Amino acid sequence: MTDQQYDVVVFGATSFVGQILCRYLHETYGCGQSLNWAIAGRSEGKLEQVKAAIGAPELPAILADAGDPVALENMCRQTRVVVSTVGPYALYGEPLIQACVAYGTDYCDLTGEVQWIRQMIGRYEDQAKASGARIVHCCGFDSIPSDLGVWFLQEEAVRLLGTPCRSVKMRVKAAKGGFSGGTVASLMNVAKEAIANPDLRKELANPFSLCPSSYTNHARQPNVKSAEYDADFRAWLAPFVMAAVNTRIVQRTNALTGAYGQDFLYDEAMITGKGLAGRATAYAVTAAIGGFLASSAVKPTRWVLEKFVVPKPGEGPSPEDQQKGFYDLRFVGRTDDGQTLRTKVVGDRDPGYGSTSKMLGEAASCLAFDISKEEVPGGFWTPASIFGEKLLERLTSKAGLTFEVLDAG
Repeated sequence: MTDQQYDVVVFGATSFVGQILCRYLHETYGCGQSLNWAIAGRSEGKLEQVKAAIGAPELPAILADAGDPVALENMCRQTRVVVSTVGPYALYGEPLIQACVAYGTDYCDLTGEVQWIRQMIGRYEDQAKASGARIVHCCGFDSIPSDLGVWFLQEEAVRLLGTPCRSVKMRVKAAKGGFSGGTVASLMNVAKEAIANPDLRKELANPFSLCPSSYTNHARQPNVKSAEYDADFRAWLAPFVMAAVNTRIVQRTNALTGAYGQDFLYDEAMITGKGLAGRATAYAVTAAIGGFLASSAVKPTRWVLEKFVVPKPGEGPSPEDQQKGFYDLRFVGRTDDGQTLRTKVVGDRDPGYGSTSKMLGEAASCLAFDISKEEVPGGFWTPASIFGEKLLERLTSKAGLTFEVLDAG
């Protein structure tokens, strides 16, 4: 039995990203007005602090711990959608997925842990389909700008060129803002697991690891692993640390919808500049990423990183720094007959905190109000495969994102 008195419950409201999300929801929707929402966490005192900080003393609060199945089930019975900011998800996320699929409660999060997503799909997809629970991972900077960015490009390709693009590149032209402590912790946890598990290393190397087993794409996927020159952008490239997540979500979108065609190609990288300076920066970034992942995989150096270098979960930039952040992503698609389409996605605020919180809030609201269970049934979906145009409209009208065609021909 359920008593769905709330549209959305924010689980992990006391986390750094959770607090920003709560502020956004309160500023955008108020309390108990167009969005009837509540907060949840394990500490009553900290929940009260969140309510006081955002000026919402009347906001309902639910006590629930990530390790307490009974409390999680009680929370899921009370809401249509749970949005979770409690990570690393590989350590703390599965009990909530279990509760959601048991009660048919919709769910979204901001995880980028592909190995955990794959495990959840394997263990709970059939149950989610049976109960009607729609589970949508990666609803933050990884992977909404990439997933919706490719979806937007392909929609425009069909409209302007008459066919979807067989290959798409995403390049990070510019960005300002750091990774959240939770994102860094998740990356380090993946590196730690991978060093001890050869099967996981093999899975992480598979660009189709999140696709259904029935999906067949035989095209060798491009993958920027080191510094290289990109003629399309006339600039040097370095690996983009979130590409391992985003490329798999985009491929799963195509596997679920078939919208991009068979043997679709997709890759991501960072633009580091032109000439010798761009080349030098590309090699420096490549070395820095490799050093971070190698250090994360070994216990002594991982301890040093956690103790002295990386932000801790719950830590993050000031509101002023969040406001100053931004990102500018460029896409180029090419059809089988050689036509090209260039688009861009721009977001205000820093990607890891300010923009992620707004995207997550709109994804949860979209799931609650815009996508009926008759229209999209239960299962594990990607942002583009379940939301499409409806989320794009929310992001552009409320969340500070723009999607734009640059040129076609």
